[in-house]
Amino acid sequence: MMTSRRTVAAVIAVGLCGTAVAVAAAAQGGATRAPSQKAPTVLFMCPHGAAKSVLASAYFQRAAKERGLNVVVKSAGTEPDPAVAPAVAAHLKKNGYAVPVVTPVRATADDVASADLVVSIGCDLSGYPAPRGKTVDWSDVPAPSQNFALADAAIKQKVLALVEELVRQRAAPR
Repeated sequence: MMTSRRTVAAVIAVGLCGTAVAVAAAAQGGATRAPSQKAPTVLFMCPHGAAKSVLASAYFQRAAKERGLNVVVKSAGTEPDPAVAPAVAAHLKKNGYAVPVVTPVRATADDVASADLVVSIGCDLSGYPAPRGKTVDWSDVPAPSQNFALADAAIKQKVLALVEELVRQRAAPR
């Protein structure tokens, strides 16, 4: 079962503030993680790890840094391509973003299980364990190979909305 962005943001925002993170959604059950100094991990996943997750992680890294969020951002695929899509790398560089990965990597069970937030962008995660945090599904993002501009805009919009929600949740009184 997928959880709402509001619930995800609350869980991650709590972690971003350095207090205990409730890592299991009401829908998934489970325990909570003890407070730690470790920055929460956000894992963006797409099937090939070469386009959508790369764009999302680049946008999220910059937006999170600009908004003062301390997070570890990762990008991976379920069946990774041998290289980042040239159009994605060129687009990011042209727009002043660092390309966050040189070679796409396969998401491991540990990557998913240890993430505070997994953003699935068109992946089948049935072969992976539940993350210690939450999973959100962005399967409605179009394929960059079909319409790059539309896919890029959708990813950027979702990333910026997620970052802003995390910032609002962090600032909300507890």
